[in-house]
Amino acid sequence: MFEHFESILVFVVLIFMMVSLYREWVGPALTFMLAVVVFGLAGILTPSEMLKGFANQQIAVILMLLLIGDTIRKTGVLENFFNWIFVKAKSYNGFLWRMMSVVSVLSAFMNNTPLVAILMPYVHTWSKKNNFSPSKLLIPLSYAAILGGCATLIGTSTNLIVNGMIIDQTIVPDMRELHIFDYSLIGFVMIVLGILYMMLLGKHLLPDRRDVMSSFNNRHRKYLVEAEVIPGRKLNGKTIEEAGLRNLEGLFLAEIYRDEQKLTAVGPKTVLRDNDVLIFAGATETIADMVKSDTGLRLTQVGMFSHKKHTAIREIVISHNSSLIGKTIKEAKFRGKYDAAIIAVHRNGQRISGKLGAIELEAGDVLLLLAGEDFAARSSDTMDFYPITKVRDFKKQPAWKNITLIGGTALAILLSALGFVKLFIALLVLLIIITITKIINPKDIAKSLDYNLAAIIALALAIGTAMVKSGVAEAIANFFITQLQPFGVISLMFGIYIVTAFLSAYITNKAAVAIIFPIAITIAVDLGVNPIAFVLLVSFAAAASFLTPVGYQTNLMVYGPGSYSFKDFFKVGLPLTILYMFVTVYGLAFIYQLF
Repeated sequence: MFEHFESILVFVVLIFMMVSLYREWVGPALTFMLAVVVFGLAGILTPSEMLKGFANQQIAVILMLLLIGDTIRKTGVLENFFNWIFVKAKSYNGFLWRMMSVVSVLSAFMNNTPLVAILMPYVHTWSKKNNFSPSKLLIPLSYAAILGGCATLIGTSTNLIVNGMIIDQTIVPDMRELHIFDYSLIGFVMIVLGILYMMLLGKHLLPDRRDVMSSFNNRHRKYLVEAEVIPGRKLNGKTIEEAGLRNLEGLFLAEIYRDEQKLTAVGPKTVLRDNDVLIFAGATETIADMVKSDTGLRLTQVGMFSHKKHTAIREIVISHNSSLIGKTIKEAKFRGKYDAAIIAVHRNGQRISGKLGAIELEAGDVLLLLAGEDFAARSSDTMDFYPITKVRDFKKQPAWKNITLIGGTALAILLSALGFVKLFIALLVLLIIITITKIINPKDIAKSLDYNLAAIIALALAIGTAMVKSGVAEAIANFFITQLQPFGVISLMFGIYIVTAFLSAYITNKAAVAIIFPIAITIAVDLGVNPIAFVLLVSFAAAASFLTPVGYQTNLMVYGPGSYSFKDFFKVGLPLTILYMFVTVYGLAFIYQLF
């Protein structure tokens, strides 16, 4: 098949890439770099061709979308939105369709990785509270993000990479770029079908396993934390059972104080009253969740700290020569001295009880603080305690900043979709605006950029160029055509989809499109059909990766927390992959008149 040294070398390097990416020998970025360097040393690529991908505007678009998505995540706007959406979900089916619908639609217009990162704690908390295993919900969460990402050009970096390859390719010189909604007809149909699949069949294939997060939390530090029933809110007059406080994940209700009197018999039928003080034993993350929760409870020690623009949950340990030893938390006057409120106490190996303010501090006590912006400066020279870790940051932004960020992102996407301005320009202007208005700190931009991803994409474009120049793409395309053309164009499309989906599942979707894109576009030219149809085919097959946890980053994110195995993804993902393949092939054939 390969008559020239260059073709044989490219073919060998492609084999090395696939094996290296699957076996994880040296990592994706270095694998791609080694391949491009070999092509350069062999004279297959010139230095300018090796570096050309780094000037591709789609790389900048991907990085800007990731940066803006991460900024949106940090504002907390999405967390409030999810609280509002899921508050009425009481059944498994009710939560499942809400979650998949919301995530799939949102991930069509923003990066899906931060969406999954934000929602994983919600899914975990809801599942444990309602006595479901998180393994029944985490795969659907990842699949919803993938389904949504495939519905628009900007929904996933894979689609943008393919668009970048169109800009760089030379096989069809006058080929147009992809539009934002070129994916949407098939993509949104598959969102609906994907949700129906999970509701009717997929949920029965999901495992029901013990939660590893729960076992981790059980080994974590348990703090004594104090909360009071907020007057005039939803808990007054409810029993502990009705209020859902009996089996809170990560919290155990130990005591109740009412008008300075301790209620000794606290059972599920105990009725709550306004201003009751509840003493819990709780884990770190659960207490952090209570700071901003809407449960009808508030931490008694927080006070005006809840109105500060920037606070953080921190852990400290009392030193052995601390002046705080022997003082109660109330006497320590920690708030005024260190700009921090003590919200919980942990004493290793000992059971402590009583109201938080009356607890006498001892050496080795671990304190959970809600700290203000001045905490670091005020505590820098103290010998009273040692910092352990920062658990979580809370930042409040003025409403106009949130509106600017969310509205600006929506406007940039809309103007791009209508053809008024290039997405690159729209996002660049938005990034400048949010930097000038201090919605994002310029110093954070460099820290937040994914340089590894940028390198992989740029190098993938160079590999595609090498495949075309060496004739490998044409040779493989001719092989496909020879073997499958007798069965028609539809058979060729099925073949391309299967190979791309396989590569995406076991190496990476970026590597899959880098290898298959030049082959697919060459096949389209040889057949005399619209190459956009074959480009979209490769893009869908690579991005719709449901078969393995390593095929897509959101699958990998839920892999451990859900206690999943490779087999779980294959069992649940195979029927969905087959469904997606048939809809894509026949949908594209109908849209681009390939029958």
